[in-house]
Amino acid sequence: MEFKKRSAFINGEWVESAVQFEVTNPFSSQVISTVSDCNSEHATLAINAAAEAFKEWSKFSAGKRSRILKKWYQLQLEHSKTLAKILTTEQGKPFAEALGEVKYGASFVEWFAEEAKRVYGDTIPGHRSDLRITVIKQPLGVVAAITPWNFPSAMITRKIAPALAAGCTIVLKPSELTPLSAIALVELAELAGFPPGVINLIPSSQPALIGEVFTSHPAVKKISFTGSTRVGKILMKQSADQLKKLSLELGGNAPFIVFADANVEEAIEGCMASKFRNVGQTCISTNRIFVHEQVHDAFVSGLKEKISQLKLGDGLERGTDIGPMINEAAVSKLDRLLLDAKQKGAMIETDSKTDQGLMRNPALVCDVNSTMDIFSEEIFGPVAAVYKFKEEQEVIALANKTSYGLASYFYGRDYAQIWRVAEALEFGMVGINTGNISSAVAPFGGVKESGFGREGSKYGMDDYLNIKYMCWAGINS
Repeated sequence: MEFKKRSAFINGEWVESAVQFEVTNPFSSQVISTVSDCNSEHATLAINAAAEAFKEWSKFSAGKRSRILKKWYQLQLEHSKTLAKILTTEQGKPFAEALGEVKYGASFVEWFAEEAKRVYGDTIPGHRSDLRITVIKQPLGVVAAITPWNFPSAMITRKIAPALAAGCTIVLKPSELTPLSAIALVELAELAGFPPGVINLIPSSQPALIGEVFTSHPAVKKISFTGSTRVGKILMKQSADQLKKLSLELGGNAPFIVFADANVEEAIEGCMASKFRNVGQTCISTNRIFVHEQVHDAFVSGLKEKISQLKLGDGLERGTDIGPMINEAAVSKLDRLLLDAKQKGAMIETDSKTDQGLMRNPALVCDVNSTMDIFSEEIFGPVAAVYKFKEEQEVIALANKTSYGLASYFYGRDYAQIWRVAEALEFGMVGINTGNISSAVAPFGGVKESGFGREGSKYGMDDYLNIKYMCWAGINS
């Protein structure tokens, strides 16, 4: 199958716009495509189409919705290599990572195709002998999904698969930096047999404009957003007048703690997996590495050796481990954080500078402290910042010293300590002796200013359903 569409998809039709925007390969800086630049009128048409389609789609049996979702899942696997190539070309991550993302994204479709058939209600004993109480769950309605550029395939399926499984309809606004993966997925969805209007796609270089339509249109019952905390707060404020339901997966500042009794080699491997996947441009990426003084030197030495083995290059070239950062703004932020850390006394063990456009070498920074910007800001790049600590309570306090609460990690062998630390960390997700916590079967989401709502797992359906309580009287008459 050739993926040639470059336009919006509204009510089962591919809709061209008068204005186009460019999509650029971050490795070569070359324009690879132009895409329809949708406006508020397109967004309104898509929402209206989704609202009309909801009347039919919500009445489909769970089994019928499940079968269409499974077909979409199978098509994603069948075309996984092509989807991965599209992803690498527009986003930059190595092909092997892109292929892993496509398959990971497809796993959400498979999972929620099954969960569609498991939306259970309850029968509750009544408070009087002549009463019976039942509880059912019903789909919310139209869902607006806004997805980011760092995982342009998986973040789409993680949001819209549970919504579709629950019986909701979708209007999708992908990142303007990576719209091609979204368009390809919607092409496959069309082939899978979703009825017109169930899935609508609005590519646009004007996210604020589209966001205003989503938050103001009364037919939109829920907004699911992955992105910055700043934008998440804007969407929440704009949605307040209509009390829309929201799921917000926002920024992170993940601690990675290595205790004295940890298996250092395993901790290094876990740190590499968490820190340098997608060039560190991941919301759950390790941001602050706290290492106990007894194993600090061994950990730093081993980590430095592993970092030196990473190969930079074009994501489509075999053997590439590190691709480009997404744009100049991301590079500038990384350079600023490193300069601030150096000026405040940090030791730059390996420098990030290159002369290859948006490429940056993985950097190792030691002697970091909490006064540096790198401690409080989400790095979102290939920089491993290492802190030394002595006591458990000290490191827990440092780990929690952030407004974010998405992911956290730690390595250790004392099971009493493991329980204490896991419970004390103020984060929605905790990786214990692992740097890889993402799975379709687990609830993904944060606390504090990292947002609310969960994606994946059996809990992932809840945010797309309303609970209705029915009180049956007159049973004895």
